[in-house]
Amino acid sequence: MEEEVCGRRIRAFRKLKGYTQEQLAKQLGISVSILGEIERGNRKPTKDFMQLVAEQLRVPLHELFPTEENQGMR
Repeated sequence: MEEEVCGRRIRAFRKLKGYTQEQLAKQLGISVSILGEIERGNRKPTKDFMQLVAEQLRVPLHELFPTEENQGMR
């Protein structure tokens, strides 16, 4: 469940910042298929990976993680 929320947030911020999956994957040094799996919630990202994503997208790290407050908004 948490993986899905993190993945959706990565996808949302990626699109908001104007990145394609290909562009962001290249910047992160991973394959497009791995990024796609993370965005779909099929692969659990590490905290280090999430930090890299936050830095690349220029968003605070906590914005990428689910919180109870955000869970209640579903």
